[in-house]
Amino acid sequence: MIAHQVVVIGGGNAGLSVAGRLRRWGVRDVVVIEPSDEHRYQPMFSHIAGATAVAADAVRAQARVMPRGVGGIRDEVVSVNPGARTVALASGGTIGYQQLIVCPGIQRRWDAVPGLAEAIAAPEVASNYELELAVKAAPLLSELHSGTVVFTQPPGPASCAGAAQKPMYLACDAWRRAGVLDEIRVVLVLPDPTMFGIPAIDRELERNVAEYGIEVRFSSELRGVDAAARTVAIGPVSAPGRDAAAGPVESLEYDVLHVVPPQSAPSWIAESGLAAADDPGGFIEVDPRTLQHPRHPEVWGLGDAAATRNSKSGGALRPQATALARNIVDALRGSPPTAQYDGYSVCPFTVSRGTLVFAEFDESMRQKPTIPFWPGLARERRSTWFVDRHVLPRVYWRLILQGRA
Repeated sequence: MIAHQVVVIGGGNAGLSVAGRLRRWGVRDVVVIEPSDEHRYQPMFSHIAGATAVAADAVRAQARVMPRGVGGIRDEVVSVNPGARTVALASGGTIGYQQLIVCPGIQRRWDAVPGLAEAIAAPEVASNYELELAVKAAPLLSELHSGTVVFTQPPGPASCAGAAQKPMYLACDAWRRAGVLDEIRVVLVLPDPTMFGIPAIDRELERNVAEYGIEVRFSSELRGVDAAARTVAIGPVSAPGRDAAAGPVESLEYDVLHVVPPQSAPSWIAESGLAAADDPGGFIEVDPRTLQHPRHPEVWGLGDAAATRNSKSGGALRPQATALARNIVDALRGSPPTAQYDGYSVCPFTVSRGTLVFAEFDESMRQKPTIPFWPGLARERRSTWFVDRHVLPRVYWRLILQGRA
């Protein structure tokens, strides 16, 4: 068995950015375990679904984006033994570690809604949460001239949950420009009682919803899909301990369904004893500030798979990766962790094909602007759309994944 100073599970944004930062800060033996040979920039998926980008903009070879000096193992993790400090691989191999960083991302639960797993293969159903489905969504939305389109956002933890709304606004703007918006009924199924949960952001989104004529089903969730009949069942969000079938259910016919599935952590995290016993999503248990596991101090977590209090987003990873890398360096020197993640997260809403609402906030849903004391980026602006669509992808590929930003 080979053992490494630092083993990173997951070669996405979280894994590569923290690995690159560790290597730059002098940790010589860092290895990333990742099964895919492609790296995908998920924030671009919404632009692809909305036909403001193409698939090639979101994909690079994994080998091409690996940070310099960081080792790679192309394999899938099936379990972790924190007592023995080992990671078991799908190939049958075992890797040892001194420090383990768990950031495998989040899994899409297409099976969690009756009929959804079958419906996603139907020609009329797509999503911006998988690259292939985002490519499928682009012509479905852009070539529609009449009918009913239903967009859904799931309750519970999700990767950048607000991204469910982005293709809707992009499509509505395209339909308005084409002069067919009045012929299309748009319904948004939202699990929350407001558009986002921060008054300043809600006002911006509500204005656009009103301008586009979008019908919003607040505090609601997708209960089922009948692909053959092209109908969805929508009902109130089920509270913990309450029968999911409780409450009135509305049946809607659709011509296009854009759906985001419920999400959870990979099942092996809970099976390895790394999740809290009372966490239904099976996310890795961590101190929300230091990102260290409370029962296994040599294990750390960040990103979508971590049970932090913040809203899960790519923007949250930068301060997480910085804090965690500093704490790993301290741990390798035998010192306690001192760096802390401040709960920052961000959700950019592309509310048209040229403007964006930039929501920055903390784990308590209070605004946390990048420029202190100036929450002006929360206003709908053209400049932030340009940054989101053209600047941030370049920063991501060239700097963030190398641990340099």
